[in-house]
Amino acid sequence: MNIDFVAAFFVGLMGAGHCIGMCGGISAVISMNASTSRFPKWQFIVCYNIGRLLSYSIFGAVIGGVFVSIASASQSYSALAYLRIFAGLLMCLLALYIANWWKGLVYIELLGKKLWHYISPLTKPLLPLKSPFHAVPFGFLWGWLPCGLVYSTLSWAAVSGNAINGSLLMLSFGLGTLPAMLLVGLGAEALKKWLNHVVTKNISGLLLMGYGLQTIYIALNQLS
Repeated sequence: MNIDFVAAFFVGLMGAGHCIGMCGGISAVISMNASTSRFPKWQFIVCYNIGRLLSYSIFGAVIGGVFVSIASASQSYSALAYLRIFAGLLMCLLALYIANWWKGLVYIELLGKKLWHYISPLTKPLLPLKSPFHAVPFGFLWGWLPCGLVYSTLSWAAVSGNAINGSLLMLSFGLGTLPAMLLVGLGAEALKKWLNHVVTKNISGLLLMGYGLQTIYIALNQLS
């Protein structure tokens, strides 16, 4: 198995506390919707997350395919090494963000808010969710929510080498966020407290920082 896929999974797993903060309101909407539906709540939660992971996978495929095509057309694969350095720097910023050491990554999230301004109205006709199947497109659209964690991993997908690797990398990341999103969506408050504990955040930040620095080191060796 590609080590990048494993690492992407752990990035999602360690950054899940941030995902909960970003998507907590959505879980509340789904919970209220499920309380008036004949379908059980867990079906809405699962289908919402299927849509979210599908969204990430498509992002990864597009980004991975576009950047490798640009590098191929320009016949300058050193551009991918420079982009890998950029991805490593974003990973370091993400580490600082998750550990609450520095919140500079919020400025990157602000860039995505302009796009979200056009996408968010598309979610309104889907509410109230008539069935769990309607939660799939709802989750797909909410996958575009401005999130520094997603953007950082997308930069990584850009240097994955091709569209398939980019898609699998983002899917691995999404699967890493899945346990926390499923359990918290079903009311596991203890998990939310553990993910947001200062010790958990510091350990996650240190591990992500180490991986980001390793990514930069590998890219610098490719340029030498």
